[in-house]
Amino acid sequence: MQPAKILVVDDDAVARELLADALKKEGYDVEAYGSGEEAIARGRQGRVDLVLTDIRMGAVDGLTVLREFKRMSRDTAIVVLTAFGSLEGAIEAIKQGAYDYLAKPFKKEEIKLVVQRSLDHSRLLRENTKFREELKRQDDWSPLVGSSPAMLEVYKLVARVSEGKSTVLLQGESGTGKELIARAIHANSPRRDRPFVPVNCGALPDTLLESEMFGYEKGAFTGAVGTKTGLFESANGGTLFLDEIGELGPALQVKLLRVMQDQEVRRVGGTSSIKVDVRIIAATNRDLEQFVKEGKFRDDLFYRLNVVRITLPSLKERQEDIPMLAYHFLQKCGAGATRAVHGFHPDTLVLLKRYRWPGNVRELENAIERAVSLSHGPLLTPDDLPAAIRQAGGAAEQKAETTETVEEVCLTLEEVEKRHLVRVLKETKGNKVKAAKILGIDRRTLYRMAERFGLDLGEDADGGDKDSG
Repeated sequence: MQPAKILVVDDDAVARELLADALKKEGYDVEAYGSGEEAIARGRQGRVDLVLTDIRMGAVDGLTVLREFKRMSRDTAIVVLTAFGSLEGAIEAIKQGAYDYLAKPFKKEEIKLVVQRSLDHSRLLRENTKFREELKRQDDWSPLVGSSPAMLEVYKLVARVSEGKSTVLLQGESGTGKELIARAIHANSPRRDRPFVPVNCGALPDTLLESEMFGYEKGAFTGAVGTKTGLFESANGGTLFLDEIGELGPALQVKLLRVMQDQEVRRVGGTSSIKVDVRIIAATNRDLEQFVKEGKFRDDLFYRLNVVRITLPSLKERQEDIPMLAYHFLQKCGAGATRAVHGFHPDTLVLLKRYRWPGNVRELENAIERAVSLSHGPLLTPDDLPAAIRQAGGAAEQKAETTETVEEVCLTLEEVEKRHLVRVLKETKGNKVKAAKILGIDRRTLYRMAERFGLDLGEDADGGDKDSG
């Protein structure tokens, strides 16, 4: 991966070279310029990830540099450099689109933090630009594969809600494509040219998630060496996707409700509120209505989120889409394969349709990717599939021949899923990392499934001997 390209623009030669040298030592590709004219000329020549520019310079000042780079490349992050006397100019630069500012004299840790945050912001903008360009090259709905009645209903709802600004709640099992639907809503909305910012509410403890979502002021807590812009601010004008919303703790539920009501955020340790214009799309694989009844989720927040609800079908509810999805993932995975793979052996498609797919579309994609990497010919054969899928297909063929499988015909869907989970755990000898990968789910979801089925996965939730592989 190429190092990030950073321009340092300052008419003070000593300050310019000190900052450039400090950033070069961090591994960045740095170019230093003594005037705004030179920096703008360089910007016209090619990609720049970040510009650090002094406010007060000669004929072309930092605000002009800011405006020209924003005109040339909206993805380039701008950080302004300011002395105490020009703080007012830095604030004006923030209003015009600068990501952050650095106050002279600089501290090394402060520089590292601001630069890293700015580059993360630039990367996020580029990803959104790339996604929008991909959508322009394809049909509007091409990322949403499937023509089953269940998916057609989803497409209709997506089309209706995209043009508005109502909050959307996506419900569905893990792996059903909730983030893909959220991106489709954003990409077909009037906010398509503004950021789409995804947040996994179950990935971080509430204390860290709060500072990520709302940001924090310098000195708000130990380690807060600078001011951090929260994800709500990063998504301003665009869409914030709150995945696993059911995992939010009580305190964060209250704060999220307040933001949704007032359309403003207050950073951790801050005293003033910041207005934001953000569309919320939330997603969950939990039964939030049941959570409300059990007192685990605030009813007022649920009603705020549940303005438009879209329920995504599981893959077993749209089995007619499996061949289309399989070919879609084959095309996607085959592009980078060392051997050309053009299609499926008929028996392979039969196995794919017989399998119950507890990990849904994500598990199917993982299975196709694995099969492509192991294939020896132009067609994917049953032997290329994971053992769990082959075994499930074999069991289906023998249902009429054994007493055990006759009983399986009458099993509930939940019992079938439980047996499949037990089979995969047995195949992987209890290795939860491998089991989760085969199922196409994360380990958090694996533990939830085991808890639901009354299975004991042991005490090594953070790794343990069995997960060491």
